[in-house]
Amino acid sequence: MNHDMSVPTVVAPPQPAAARPALGLWRRHVQNYELAWLSALFLALVIAGAVFAPWLTPYDPTRISIPDRRQLPSLAHPFGTDEQGRDIFARILFGARPILTVGVAAVLLALLVGVAIGTVAAYWGGQLDDWLMRLMDVVLSFPAILLAILIVAALGDGMLNLILAISFAMVPVFARLARAVVLGLVNQDYVLAARCLGSPDYVILRRHILPNMLPPILVQATAMLATAFSTSAALTFIGLGVEAPTPDWGLMVSEGQRLIFDAPHVPFFPGLVITLTIMSVNFVGDGLRDALDPVLRK
Repeated sequence: MNHDMSVPTVVAPPQPAAARPALGLWRRHVQNYELAWLSALFLALVIAGAVFAPWLTPYDPTRISIPDRRQLPSLAHPFGTDEQGRDIFARILFGARPILTVGVAAVLLALLVGVAIGTVAAYWGGQLDDWLMRLMDVVLSFPAILLAILIVAALGDGMLNLILAISFAMVPVFARLARAVVLGLVNQDYVLAARCLGSPDYVILRRHILPNMLPPILVQATAMLATAFSTSAALTFIGLGVEAPTPDWGLMVSEGQRLIFDAPHVPFFPGLVITLTIMSVNFVGDGLRDALDPVLRK
């Protein structure tokens, strides 16, 4: 007598078709740009520290306490105290505010002005293009840090003047990049077709030119953000930026440089934070460039 001994097949519940491929794509993206993601995480911590500084430290960054001067790092003062007994960790948290504000504002202002100049020069061309680009060449002939020093020295100290000085030095970079990108777009078939259909210039710029400019402009903005941070810290270091007693990373390094042998922790920690922040911005820019460039992505 024959008995059917076959084992019934257990069918697994169906899974969404896009779930596993999407998860694998995300993991591969994180692995390919691991350094960029770590840098972005560090920048997020810096921004969070600047925003929530009053809740992250019990110390007033400007309060002077002579008995606590030059204390080494400890549980009470993670980064120690400076020459005037002020908590260095608290000053680093609050000192992130001016450098982040100046850097981001300067890059945004330079981006808006530079992209506008480059787009106008390339789209309409002719003598206007020649005049605008020669003006940008004149500005580029000066070293950026020297030009910023001259402007701040002429306008005076203060965050607003610092933003104007740094952004003015960076405008030609965005202008030349925007011009190069637009020159490659104005002769594309979809732009020529839009012109033949009678679309106004502002419609062509808004729908066809500006959206295709975003990837290279964003990559350039991240690179210039690192330059803005370093320039802001340098100007404050030489006394042309934020004024004491307002905490600022560049000012902290300037005040602690004479203590490099007696209390090296005073200039070390703000200098370390400046270095890590600028490196993180550069790494994020590299990852963004690779992610947006189809050739490098493959």
